[in-house]
Amino acid sequence: MRRPALAVAAGLVALLVTACTSEAGGSAGGAGSPESSSAPPAPPVTLSLPADAGTDVAPGDPIEVTAEDGVLTEVVMTNPDGDAVAGELAEDGLSWSLAEPLGYGRAYTLTATGENADGETVTETSEFTTATPSAEAYVGFSPLPGATIGVGHPLAFYFDGTPIQDKAAVEAAISITTEPEVEGAFYWFEDTRVHWRPQEYWEPGTVITIDADVYGKHFGNGVYGKESRQSTLTVGDSFIARADGATHQLTVEINGEVVRTMPTSLGKAPFQSWDGVHVATSKHAQYTMDSSTYGLDVASGGYVTDVQWATRIANNGEFVHAAPWNGLLGQANDSHGCINLSTEDAKWFYDNVKSGDVVIIENSGGQELPGDGGRGGYNDWQISWDEWSAGGRR
Repeated sequence: MRRPALAVAAGLVALLVTACTSEAGGSAGGAGSPESSSAPPAPPVTLSLPADAGTDVAPGDPIEVTAEDGVLTEVVMTNPDGDAVAGELAEDGLSWSLAEPLGYGRAYTLTATGENADGETVTETSEFTTATPSAEAYVGFSPLPGATIGVGHPLAFYFDGTPIQDKAAVEAAISITTEPEVEGAFYWFEDTRVHWRPQEYWEPGTVITIDADVYGKHFGNGVYGKESRQSTLTVGDSFIARADGATHQLTVEINGEVVRTMPTSLGKAPFQSWDGVHVATSKHAQYTMDSSTYGLDVASGGYVTDVQWATRIANNGEFVHAAPWNGLLGQANDSHGCINLSTEDAKWFYDNVKSGDVVIIENSGGQELPGDGGRGGYNDWQISWDEWSAGGRR
């Protein structure tokens, strides 16, 4: 693309001749010779292009051309088919930048012409080939774009089974902005999964914008980002439930106000519920509870039971669900680890809870909920901020 040539400013130095004569008409200083001078030539324009490279240029790396002591008049970049690649020339003519993504494993030619103040031109060419990935990592989001989430919902990113070596490169590629602004950090649970959460629970009404600009970025070991993705989320009302194994009551606070108290029954020995901060994930109007999926078969005291109004709160088999057969609601702990409620209360809970809402279990007599809830679990709040902000398994 072309830009107008830099205007040439020509400075003319006037020739000044003076003569003084005596009263007698003689020359006082003798005849002077005319003296003249002109502006020095302008320095040649200097162009800066990406260095020639045979292979392995990351398509996501910035491609830029700059000019010094002059301006760019034309920059043309072509792909292997000879078609022009879109670019943008700055208004001042001092720089040009790429305006469309490059492909993987393709050869490109970049030719730039610049002009100095005297109208003299320089043309330079750069040739390079982009990298061919050994693997392309697709980034999955949880929650899904457009969701309204609870105050405890972390932002989870999954890389479809492709281990990430350069985790700092991934963190640099994923931009998270919030209104209002909050402090937050990434934490790696494994090489294929990283979460981001604020230091404290989200404020209701917070708008979260995610820009995962991963395409063309190198994440180490020949792995490159497959597709850039964006998401906008909204934090809904604060919903915090507290299940107390000592009082056998479940209370629910919405935006800080207790709106419902329900008799409950937690896990009996040796199946005590896990103490700590749980986060609601999925909901099921009908669900088959099968303890064998968590290593406890029926012969060893396990169960296969159909339940109603089930809300998953951890990835270890803990749910809030209806248990009309449990005659000890509000009196004693008699479940296999879940939070049992009456059918009416479980239906109310199901209707009002959303993904990311907080469920805190206290005084269960069991162990503390582990911080790593496994793939799909959100036990993130069980990890202290000091440990979380250190980044996890980098």
